[in-house]
Amino acid sequence: MTVTKISLSGLSGLRELPPLSLYIHFPWCVRKCPYCDFNSHEVKNGFDEDAYVAALLADLESALPAVWGRPVHTIFMGGGTPSLFSARAMDTLLAGIRARVRLYPDAEITMEANPGTFESDKFKGFREAGINRLSIGIQSFDPAHLKALGRIHHGDDARRAVDIALTHFDNVNLDLMYALPGQTLEQALTDMGTALSFGVTHVSAYHLTIEPNTLFARYLPPKLPDDELSADMQEALEARLTEAGFGHYETSAFARPGRECRHNLNYWQFGDYLGIGAGAHAKISAHDGIVREMRYKQPAAYLKAVAEGRPTQSRERIARADRPFEFMMNLLRLTDGFELRLFAERTGLPLTHIQRELAEAEAQGLIERDLTTLKPTLKGQRFLNDLLTLFLKEGE
Repeated sequence: MTVTKISLSGLSGLRELPPLSLYIHFPWCVRKCPYCDFNSHEVKNGFDEDAYVAALLADLESALPAVWGRPVHTIFMGGGTPSLFSARAMDTLLAGIRARVRLYPDAEITMEANPGTFESDKFKGFREAGINRLSIGIQSFDPAHLKALGRIHHGDDARRAVDIALTHFDNVNLDLMYALPGQTLEQALTDMGTALSFGVTHVSAYHLTIEPNTLFARYLPPKLPDDELSADMQEALEARLTEAGFGHYETSAFARPGRECRHNLNYWQFGDYLGIGAGAHAKISAHDGIVREMRYKQPAAYLKAVAEGRPTQSRERIARADRPFEFMMNLLRLTDGFELRLFAERTGLPLTHIQRELAEAEAQGLIERDLTTLKPTLKGQRFLNDLLTLFLKEGE
């Protein structure tokens, strides 16, 4: 990725700004899944897509002073279910973005889509609007497992959605989940085999996690695979993807050569991202340090706040003591690791700041490094939380 070389010498320790991405949150979905802890709200009485698009553009405009002059490398539309919106609305949104920021001509523009919302003409319109990458939340092709996950689509819907996607897009990711209630190792491999049979360019394979404040946390689903079976599934799925020619470049992400998700790579390399939309988060490197922002979560509250010119609910600076952990929390997800120079470039701190922690991680067999690069070992990947704990510090 190209780095925007804006001098920050003497200010917060950062010598140049990292690449900038744009995240756009769409908060509505047809039905809230019982495992989901994202900011999503069921569509009960419809929503005004024109009003929301107008709010997104107003939100972006209010944020421009913080990123003025910086090019945007990637856009990611997440949710909720962005594909509930019309192609016309997406075209209006992207045209408005291009009018306000310097968007690279080859920018990766990703939209998340639910298989239950696929119509061929609609997705043709998405492609014509400028969206060039789809990420489809399949989760499983098995009807029983889809029902257990509370998904609105069936196995046939999922297959049809992938067929439609590949008609209009050549860069398609499929999200799959494993360690599902009652799932066997063979069933997990069957799901993966079905996904690979379509010839997609990217697969994300996630272990089902029981998150706090979800329906599954209140009512634990029966027959969840134990840790041993879950680990067997993970290893078998990784081997199957490797055999099919996919590179395992991040904890849960696998891609054909050159088809890694550029937007997510910017997250994992501790790049900057502006977040607009209800509940969106942002991380911006600036003259006074590195800040995080969050927009109002409830759609009605967000629309009201934008109308009043104050879409940001919270804004806080990342303390110097927290930067090493935040950096490592992202970079250590990359299986091939990273160049050590990035630590100083992205945190504004010298590498000597974490020499003790690096030595301890190396002694425990969690990382391996040379003079220029660092990567997690297989043990470090498997025990990532233990590795990250080494970089937690008391406030300075």
